[in-house]
Amino acid sequence: MKNGNAKSPAYGKWYAKAKHVGTVDINKLSEIMQRNCTVKQSDIKAVLTELVETMCDQLQASMRVKLDGFGTFKLGISSEGVNEAYEFNVRSNIKDVHVLFQPETTVDANKQRHKTFIEKVKIQEAPKNDVDTTKPTTVSDGNNTNEP
Repeated sequence: MKNGNAKSPAYGKWYAKAKHVGTVDINKLSEIMQRNCTVKQSDIKAVLTELVETMCDQLQASMRVKLDGFGTFKLGISSEGVNEAYEFNVRSNIKDVHVLFQPETTVDANKQRHKTFIEKVKIQEAPKNDVDTTKPTTVSDGNNTNEP
């Protein structure tokens, strides 16, 4: 994918981008989970729905939420800086509140770190899209080299 943000120092450069082929919601997750255990889909869905509500309450109460084997969630704040402490005003300097997620990380006997969700990720090139990825040829007129 080409960076099209003219304000970015990386403007015009090409980068890899993860491709997502769909979305799995609580209904689909509970359906899949039901096939893998003895709990009914309706019970799984109820627990997942309550988990979301409880996490929301706990995050808004300034708590970190750790789900063992999954990761940790916490709220983060983006704010505008000021030169002096007395100049800081919550209404004008707080720009955004967002959720931060850190996948659970384990360390093995060789002190290698392993993050949940990405441990067995396989990277492969997606089918080509409408971007020309052939290397341009150069044409020489004897003195100058010009791109065609």
